[in-house]
Amino acid sequence: MPALARRTGRAKPSAIMLVAEKAKRLKSEGRDIISFSIGVPNFLPGDHVYAAAREALAKDSGQYGSNRGADALIDAFISHMGEIGLNGYTRANCATGIGAKHVIYNLAEALLDEGDTICFATPYWTSYNDIAAIVGAKVDLLPCPASQDYKMTPAQLDAALAKKPKVFLFNNPSNPTGMVYTKEEIAALADVVVKYPDTWVITDDIYNRMVFDGIGYHNFVHSRPELRDRVIFIDSLSKTYGMPGWRVGFMAGPESVASAVATMNSNHITNIPEVVTAAAIAALTGPQDVPKQKNEEFQAKRDQVLAVLAQIPGIVCPRPEGAFYVFPDVSVAFGKTHGPTGLKIENDVDLCNALLEAKGVACVPGSAFGEPRALRISYTCPTPQLAPGLDRIKQFFAELQ
Repeated sequence: MPALARRTGRAKPSAIMLVAEKAKRLKSEGRDIISFSIGVPNFLPGDHVYAAAREALAKDSGQYGSNRGADALIDAFISHMGEIGLNGYTRANCATGIGAKHVIYNLAEALLDEGDTICFATPYWTSYNDIAAIVGAKVDLLPCPASQDYKMTPAQLDAALAKKPKVFLFNNPSNPTGMVYTKEEIAALADVVVKYPDTWVITDDIYNRMVFDGIGYHNFVHSRPELRDRVIFIDSLSKTYGMPGWRVGFMAGPESVASAVATMNSNHITNIPEVVTAAAIAALTGPQDVPKQKNEEFQAKRDQVLAVLAQIPGIVCPRPEGAFYVFPDVSVAFGKTHGPTGLKIENDVDLCNALLEAKGVACVPGSAFGEPRALRISYTCPTPQLAPGLDRIKQFFAELQ
């Protein structure tokens, strides 16, 4: 049999999906499973989104669309950006994709030659490392442990950019930690970025509408407008509007980059489907009551999770201020045994497996995100499941010996 391409060996299955699939399998076998694993918002968009999709189906042209994205969709995205202070972008600065992950992959293809370096903070979203590996890029990680609230410092960034990476990838609010950089923190990092004009900057900020405690969303371009010529902003419908399965992602940045992404689309996907485009336009331009309500609910759930974790001796959890994740340092459990089952906990994977087996609670090991001392809790489960799931976690830790 002929061999597969070498790049397929560099691609890894999503660790998050592996946990979610195991939890689904156990549930199908009759186990009482509460899943805190997969990062889906678990709500549906407003009725106006479905109405727009139905209307588009009724008027379907059956034709190819734009590689960049329909003008009306790009215009809606530009207006959407304006609401968070990212103004002055035109259609030529923007492009779409089949979800933000697809846009980031296209950017990796467009910006990184084999052997180029991309740098980003640890903990990181799992796909960053995988995409870099597939395109043959080198990765320079900036370790940001719980002791520094999972945030990079200006000094760390300065040291990393001094090595002249081709791309600096920044995630705010963060998946997996839920941390949000303040206006002052963004300004301090932007002052570093401006010193290194040969590095592209990708800001993966798809949770920009899910920010709590009045902290607000801030971008490098807000602080240093001169960075517009090399900062690429990423957004998505998935989290804000409860539309992960619709697969719509966006980028805004220099015209040359947007043009390159559109060219990639012409070879990868051709265009976003017409019905999806109509639904996306409706989501961006229609009533915003559902996203606003859900953001308030997520903030309340965040508080509920933190209150329980604070009752577990030894767990350290910086306070997340966005997205819908908490990322506690659970290394206090390493080297212990779960009394009722006899399961030994040597690392984060053991911990998550034992928690699933013993208590029916699914979480994702922190090593999937480059931080093996932690685990990720996604608290988007149905509200009635949250308190029981947290209580099971508390019981599990109380049973460690």
